[in-house]
Amino acid sequence: MSISTSLSRRAFMASAGAAGIVAGSGLALPSYSRANQRPVFTHGVQSGDVDTMSGVVWTRADRPSQVSFEVSTTESFAEARQLGSLDALPQSDHAVKRLIADLPSDQDIFFRMTARDLSDINAVSEPIVGRFKTAPMSRRSVRFAWSGDTAGQGWGIDDEGMATYATMARHTPDFFIHSGDTIYADGPMKDEVELKDGSKWVNSVLIDEKRKVAESLGEFRAQWKYNMMDEHVRAMNGICPTFFQWDDHEVVNNWSDAKDLISDDRYTEKSVHVLRARAARAFHEMTPIRYTPAEPGRVYRKISYGPMLDVFFLDLRSYRGPNGASMEDEMTPESRILGAEQVAWLKRELASSRATWKVIASDMPIGLIVWDNWREQAGAEAIANGDHGPAKGRELEIADLLRFIKTAGVTNTVWFTADVHYTAAHYYDPSNAQFQDFNPFWEFVSGPLHAGTFGPNALDKTFGPEVKFVKAPEEGQGVNLPPSMGLQFFGLVDIDGATQQMTVRLMDRADKELWKTTLDPVRSA
Repeated sequence: MSISTSLSRRAFMASAGAAGIVAGSGLALPSYSRANQRPVFTHGVQSGDVDTMSGVVWTRADRPSQVSFEVSTTESFAEARQLGSLDALPQSDHAVKRLIADLPSDQDIFFRMTARDLSDINAVSEPIVGRFKTAPMSRRSVRFAWSGDTAGQGWGIDDEGMATYATMARHTPDFFIHSGDTIYADGPMKDEVELKDGSKWVNSVLIDEKRKVAESLGEFRAQWKYNMMDEHVRAMNGICPTFFQWDDHEVVNNWSDAKDLISDDRYTEKSVHVLRARAARAFHEMTPIRYTPAEPGRVYRKISYGPMLDVFFLDLRSYRGPNGASMEDEMTPESRILGAEQVAWLKRELASSRATWKVIASDMPIGLIVWDNWREQAGAEAIANGDHGPAKGRELEIADLLRFIKTAGVTNTVWFTADVHYTAAHYYDPSNAQFQDFNPFWEFVSGPLHAGTFGPNALDKTFGPEVKFVKAPEEGQGVNLPPSMGLQFFGLVDIDGATQQMTVRLMDRADKELWKTTLDPVRSA
């Protein structure tokens, strides 16, 4: 592959617009198809799980098609490398994704797909284009964004759309971590919602599959396709890789093996295991997440993004014991939230990491109390059990992990999460904790991207968290505030290539910087 001078994202967006592609996205418009006999790409492109030499790309056709792939280091696709074609078939809802390997590091990569109708191979689509940048092999400044919670609590695509995505895209992050609740399969929408001030929220884009809870595989797939109907989501997908993890709403609220749907009249399928299986298939079909041969369908993984950054993605949902009081005195399969195998993997990968910063991307916070039954404030849905005492239940697994990080000499771990629908910065200090065998660390919370705003939640004192900043609904504003009220949040992280300092900023949908801190790395001995 030829290597050229990197084209800036802004320049690429401008050239894409000149070429008749959706402004700022690199996405071919469906209207380009001059006759319905030609295949059409229906939901843009995605890229994800990008490292120094590879990345995953995704698209979807409107019919059974043979999809060809080209990759280049120039937006003109001069000397493009042709890859083998893939078949977009009904079995995967006509979605295709692949790993593009053997790429140069720290390089803008352009990828282009074209679809041929399998029933009429001479019927060819207009091409669709996307881009990402590979991670560096040497130290250079890196920026990423993170947040969670998309299209929840009945707030869908209105006339303004999912504007937080557009705000994030303007910061041109190297990648975006979606911290979970990537869809709301359990959150039906209505055409209109009456607001407290007498006005209405109008879901101007709505499909039938969003009017009910998802139960069939097709309905779970449709949740993903709905989000990609938003122009801001598609635009960001075209220029910025997304690293996905999941939480509960990809399946059903607060799911664990103990989830009982018998009394939930919205569901005709009462088995949470059946719903989980269908949801997991849709998740992997519709996202550019890497495939793990050792455990197909696995979500937890590590992405190395150059010498200054390793990102460890956790899965606190798939291996947990049943939700309950979480007051066990000993670690058992029932008291776990990560599971023994995931913990062993995480310890091994953290100990072997040589990156300056070890980012732990968690789909749930450590110290915030999240009740399984929030009306009665009963049952642990997350890690904290709310008793403020020595580690018990799910806290035991986290205590064991934090102790390992200290004794193994793992430095510069920072936790990033979402889930609770507001933004906050927490500092965990063993001198203020009930369990004290760990080194101090930070946890940053941000969200929602486009969902109801809630909070703030109370903090469990087991690990000594202190609130350094919080932005949530004020007293009297209520809960489940619509995106139009502006309390939609994301975070930006900059790692300086010269100093290796990490600067974390908490931002809102209007692009206002709410709070900032800069962390100095601990130098290894």
